[in-house]
Amino acid sequence: MAISRVFIDGSYGTTGLRIRERLEPRDDIDLVVVDKDLRRDVGERRDALVNSDLAILCLPDDAAVEAAGWAAESDTKVVDPSTAHRVADGWVYGLPEMTPDQRDAVRGSDTVSNPGCYPTGVILSVRPLTEAGILSEDAPVTIHALSGYSGGGKNLIAKWEGGQPDLAGLPFESPYALHTEHKHVPEMKKYSGLTYEPQFMPAVGSYLKGMRVEVPLHKSVIQGGATAETIWKLLDERYADEPLVNVVSIDDALEYSDPAFDPQSRNDNDGLDISVVPNALGHVLLIIQIDNLGKGASGAAIQNMNLMLGLPEHAGLNV
Repeated sequence: MAISRVFIDGSYGTTGLRIRERLEPRDDIDLVVVDKDLRRDVGERRDALVNSDLAILCLPDDAAVEAAGWAAESDTKVVDPSTAHRVADGWVYGLPEMTPDQRDAVRGSDTVSNPGCYPTGVILSVRPLTEAGILSEDAPVTIHALSGYSGGGKNLIAKWEGGQPDLAGLPFESPYALHTEHKHVPEMKKYSGLTYEPQFMPAVGSYLKGMRVEVPLHKSVIQGGATAETIWKLLDERYADEPLVNVVSIDDALEYSDPAFDPQSRNDNDGLDISVVPNALGHVLLIIQIDNLGKGASGAAIQNMNLMLGLPEHAGLNV
């Protein structure tokens, strides 16, 4: 079997650099990058892309759209970690665990959009509930999420690592984008099976990477007499054969104590944890812990690349 050429367009950014570091040791692909001094040279980038079997577009949205256009004129497959194509027609959403047939859809596609870090946890925890009718599609959903500052790329990293002195060692999380439509909301809505956009309240903590996403479900939106145990069983059965998705037992979830539900607990790992926490009043809280640079970015891109090139799905991943 011929070794596939894989081009990382944007290999010097936060996500691209991490993907590059993880792919360089592999001998089952031929990794292609352009020289750092030529990373903005359109001709160099285009030549590298059209002469590769697959390109990973670690680029701003506009540049990703342009690069995807080059790929469309060639036989190059594309994994796009930008937000440009996540809800676009003709693109497969690169979350293999989302549905029983999603893995095959990724495997058979030439154009795959990498999921966002926040939506990965939201979709995997909420979609099974809307599909089962436990959560109605028109339910009002609120999401609170805490991320390390690497989620904002180089600019936010620079800001938190000395660019803004009052952020150093900040003892509380800093909310952001509360007055805008966050770029991850459209994919949360579409792939979770929701009628309305969820109210999304993201925040940044004073640490590099790691993420905790919380989805509180008020008892009034939980349908058909379902309980936390019902929800846990559904999720546990859904992901029983998925090595990257761990559904924490309710007993373990209830044993939390300070410090609890560490957002950095999945760092340097390509999986995620889903906890189902019951409340005595009948409410349920879903908590997802994930590395925003792992399963939330670079790990997902590598997983999708593996599937599209016919390689073992979890090759090069931290499982």
